[in-house]
Amino acid sequence: MTKLRIRGGRPLVGHVPVSGAKNAALPILAASLLAGDGESRLLSVPWLNDVVVMLDLLQTLGVEIETDGANTVYLRAGNLSGCEAPYELVNRMRASVLIMGPLLARLGRARISLPGGCAIGSRPIDLHLKGFTALGADVTVGHGFVEAEAPQLRGAHIYLDYPSVGATENIMMAASLATGTTIIENAAAEPEITNLGMYLNNMGVDIRGCGTDRIEIRGMEHLKGATQTIIPDRIEAATYLMAAIMTQGQVTIGPIDSCYLHSAIAKLREAGADIETGEDQLIVRPAGPLRSIDVQTLPYPGFPTDLQPQLMALLTQAHGASLITETVFENRFLHVPELCRMGAEIKVIERRALVRGPARLTGTTVAATDLRAGAALILAGLVAEGETYVTETYHINRGYVKIVDKLQALGADVEQVPEAD
Repeated sequence: MTKLRIRGGRPLVGHVPVSGAKNAALPILAASLLAGDGESRLLSVPWLNDVVVMLDLLQTLGVEIETDGANTVYLRAGNLSGCEAPYELVNRMRASVLIMGPLLARLGRARISLPGGCAIGSRPIDLHLKGFTALGADVTVGHGFVEAEAPQLRGAHIYLDYPSVGATENIMMAASLATGTTIIENAAAEPEITNLGMYLNNMGVDIRGCGTDRIEIRGMEHLKGATQTIIPDRIEAATYLMAAIMTQGQVTIGPIDSCYLHSAIAKLREAGADIETGEDQLIVRPAGPLRSIDVQTLPYPGFPTDLQPQLMALLTQAHGASLITETVFENRFLHVPELCRMGAEIKVIERRALVRGPARLTGTTVAATDLRAGAALILAGLVAEGETYVTETYHINRGYVKIVDKLQALGADVEQVPEAD
């Protein structure tokens, strides 16, 4: 086991490459199960722990997988061997639930254990299951397992009570082999949904409206493998964006479409950041003191909940009192005690956090309680006095490709050291 040692006080300078988005790669990998013949070729796949778990899961189901040693994955799903996902894999990654839709559509049955993942609050899969039921599946839940069965799925008009990204993706994939047309109302509109829709279209599905709250899918009898490029990770890009702002650095970040980060860029500019948006990159330059702001997390295109912890770390350095309201996950303030141990002044009342700054942060040992909390603690360490040690780094490795190497290339004093150090 290792931990990160960070010595703060250095401005970040240079260019940081943005890897493919984990949250786009996982549903696209799952959708490869829909291809009855042909080979799928996925480009810009990020090599992260969650991606490796998904590939292992697909192999247990009979998918033949090859890689080029870089960021391309080749998949052949013509001869699937099972419809049940092993507990030991599902328990390691919540996104495992995304195989249910494709397996149900392709084989008529899917069975998985209830998924695991980050401890950031309740993320029930009831909307996924309601969608499967609407498509004609018999769904049962019990003894820690979820099972769905349907000889043939049928198109349906489905309204989601909440624009859940995972439910939208699972229903899109299940509907791809259903008879007739499926309409999803109040669908999630994230860029990762659009990326999945492009892949399904390339496989032969007639799908329209991705990126809006109304998606229409005309199912096909048979789908084939296709080529798809994974979009750049907007959360990774914004994390480095905030790191550059906090350290008064000058950093170019790309490739990334700034439209993916419109709400985040707007809020950071409101706080006083100097951000230039290019065709496929972002440029941060040193600016004056940061100002306090109020922000509320919302489904896309609102401010992403996956950037809330990093923004909180940034706002510890802003002048005045900032208010953060978390509306997506009820338990996404686990990083607050750790930031406070470093000297931050943060008070939490239910789903609101009041952050007073600028705080003089000092290095200490802190734990990454989840993926984005870990990123927030790294950002805090970059501006803290002395040495910060971040433990439980396996969470961070689930979402950031070579984060230590990328920060070192920007001039940060950060390294992996043995846990016992």
